[in-house]
Amino acid sequence: MKVGRTAVWLLLATLTLAVAACSGRPGPTGPQGSQGLQGPPGPTGPQGLAGERGPAGQDGAGFIPADFVGSTACANCHQDTYDTFARSGHAHALTPVVNGAAPGFLPSTARRTPPEGLAWSDIAYVVGGFNWKALFVKTDGSLVTGEAAQFNLDNNQLEAGNEYVAYHAGETMPFDCAACHATGYSPRETAAGMPNMVGAFVEPGVQCEACHGPGSLHVNNPRSFALKVSRDNQECRACHMSGELVAADGFIQHTDHEYGDLFPGKHRLIDCVDCHDPHTAVVSPREDHVPFLEATCDGCHFQQAQVEKVHLRIRVACADCHMPQLIQNAIGRPDSFMADMMTHQVVINAEQMDQFAADGTILPQIGLDYACRQCHNGDLGIGPNLPDSTLLAAAQGYHEPEPEVEASAD
Repeated sequence: MKVGRTAVWLLLATLTLAVAACSGRPGPTGPQGSQGLQGPPGPTGPQGLAGERGPAGQDGAGFIPADFVGSTACANCHQDTYDTFARSGHAHALTPVVNGAAPGFLPSTARRTPPEGLAWSDIAYVVGGFNWKALFVKTDGSLVTGEAAQFNLDNNQLEAGNEYVAYHAGETMPFDCAACHATGYSPRETAAGMPNMVGAFVEPGVQCEACHGPGSLHVNNPRSFALKVSRDNQECRACHMSGELVAADGFIQHTDHEYGDLFPGKHRLIDCVDCHDPHTAVVSPREDHVPFLEATCDGCHFQQAQVEKVHLRIRVACADCHMPQLIQNAIGRPDSFMADMMTHQVVINAEQMDQFAADGTILPQIGLDYACRQCHNGDLGIGPNLPDSTLLAAAQGYHEPEPEVEASAD
């Protein structure tokens, strides 16, 4: 029995020492282990209540969109430019008849008498009337039509004009030309008291803001609001563009909805304003022999200008041959191969006489009938009447240097 008690006491002593050892002071903290993976998200709690609305902020700056002010407002600062522009055809694309009096710029015959059967008090606007022809808009917004409804201006070069001619006789035609003949055009609005006019506009004629945009903000604060100034020919193409060209009576037709061949030529790759100042008239300065272009032909085509066989010495300009009057706006003389508007096709085919294929298709290059025979014909021409063979021979290598002739050795 004593042996058993001794074993028990030894076991208790051992346990006591073990407990004492475990309850001693802990050792130093070991290094932190790597972060474990993120556990799955818990469920979303309920939506809290919205807080009280904060105080209202201060009012922002007000915005007033630009509006049209009219070309005379532009003249207050740009008088010289306005004076030049006012003499161009743009300003007279559509002219109002005021108090039943004819617009003063019309030629004498049209100024004395309006279209047959009408008084000036029956006319609201004159369309064009600057260089080629005039059409007339009645007070109800329809175009005057009939056997004597279009006035062709006098054309001394063609020895024709100064008379009323037929225009869509027997038809009723609304005036739908304001998109290109007026400023601030809106197709969604209706002109007051003019049920037969398509759309409405702010100002008649192609005025400053037709190209530069509404000017009220610029007028009030020129330094903060600049007007639109674009040199891209897309600005001009909005009106001076051609759809499907129409050929009739030996010419390309400038009809109601076709605007000549301004862009089929290679010059469509440059901007219109590279050659033209849009504020300057074209026809009148040319007739007065006053410079009107921003660039000249020999500025780019200097090599061709240096080699010229005949015409330069008698003061025939490049454009007389390369931009002949191939487009009929009002008057054309097929017997003289001459109409009243210049082409922009410019490239002459020295092996081509005709301008139109047998099916009436307009050929892309200028034929010698039009490049040469507007002068060399027996009617209106100022040069000798020459046969095809002579013209074809003269056109070959026209701007190429003459071959050098080697001196013979004696």
